[in-house]
Order: sequence, then C-alpha cells, then structure tokens
Amino acid sequence: MNVAVIPARGGSKRIPRKNIRKFSGKPIIAYSIEKALLSDLFGKVIVSTDDDEINSIAKQFGAEVPFKRPTQLSDDYASTTEVVAHAIKWMKNQGWTLNGVCCIYPTAPLLDVELLKTSYEIFIKGKWDYVFSAAEYVYPVERSFKVLDNSGLKMLIPENFNRRSQDLTPTFHDAGQFYWGSPEAWVEDRPIFSERSTIIKLPAYGAADIDTEDDWKRAELLYKILRQEK
Repeated sequence: MNVAVIPARGGSKRIPRKNIRKFSGKPIIAYSIEKALLSDLFGKVIVSTDDDEINSIAKQFGAEVPFKRPTQLSDDYASTTEVVAHAIKWMKNQGWTLNGVCCIYPTAPLLDVELLKTSYEIFIKGKWDYVFSAAEYVYPVERSFKVLDNSGLKMLIPENFNRRSQDLTPTFHDAGQFYWGSPEAWVEDRPIFSERSTIIKLPAYGAADIDTEDDWKRAELLYKILRQEK
C-alpha cells in the first residue's frame, strides 16, 4: 500500500507552533491531512510528531498517530529524510507492505489533489526514487547578486550580466509540498536532488514554502485568491 507521512514536530522556532497555527480558520496541518485523505491514494495517512497537541489535532482531522517521534528526531537538526525513514522502519516492524511513501509537509495549504494524483502516476511509471513538486524561479538566478559587508554589490556569475534572460537556463526550486519516494530511497538516504528524481511543475503562484511571517501572509493571500477562482 501507499502511505502518507506528515512530519510535524512541536518545536518550530521561526513561527512558533507553526504546524497547528490557524490558517484561514483551521489548523494548517488540517489541509495536508484532508487532501491526502481526499486523494484516495493512501492506505494510511500518518502524522509523525513528538507533540501531544499536534497528536490530538491530527486525529481530529482523520490522520493516524500510531507512534511518538523520538526526541533525537525532533530538534532543529533532524532531517525530513531521517524522520520519514524512522516512520518506514516502524511500519515494516508492524508487517506493513509498502509501495510508495509520500512525505507531505504539514504547511502545504495550496496542495492540489489532482496534482498529487498526477505526480503518483509519474512516480510509478518512471520508477523514480523521488517525485516532488517544484516551481520555476520567476527571475533568473544566474543573474543574481549579493550585498557585501560594505553594502556594495557583487554578481554571483558576472559573465551573465549582459546575457538575455531567455538565453539563460531555466532553474527551479522545491515547492515545499510533497515528496513521493520509494521505501528504499528513504531508508537508504538517497539524495532527493539527483538524476534518479524528477519533478512535477507548479506555476509560481502555486508554491508557498512557509518559513517566515511574510511567507505565511503571502500563502494566505494566495489561498484566498485561488479559492475564489475555483
């Protein structure tokens, strides 16, 4: 079977209690749980958490919380891959037969169910290690620059200053929504950004990686606009 794993620790720093903060009227994690359930792709939708309040809210919206995440996997340094691998090892110890394991972030209110379904088809047909959502940078990163300590500027790739935007290579960024992966890829800690992975493209307005208050406000505005359009 396929399993969705939603990693949601309690100790988020930049946005305190981020994973259960109200987003347009309900805890933000609820969107990820509801859309995972609505997709009919998963035999189980599991939340991996160390936090009792997140545990309770996750269950209210239909997820299972069959184990408590270990303390050593609940700090700022634990990677998503480690958390998902821990969940997979627990599942295998229960005798579950796993096909695909999809990590869905708890802060993905713009996640589209049809996109999730299409990405699963890509994952299965291509036998990829991972398939995840990504969006193209709206401005070419090859013409980016940094601000120096003296407030002066320095281009990262100076030779691109006079090159036309259309002549530069399109580049993409992780949309921070979901990652289909094989159980083996997760447990063996295979790199997500590799030739064995591919993406499903999102429009720029469909991606909202929420790490700061500005990110949160932008995501709420996008959510309201997209909901009105639908």
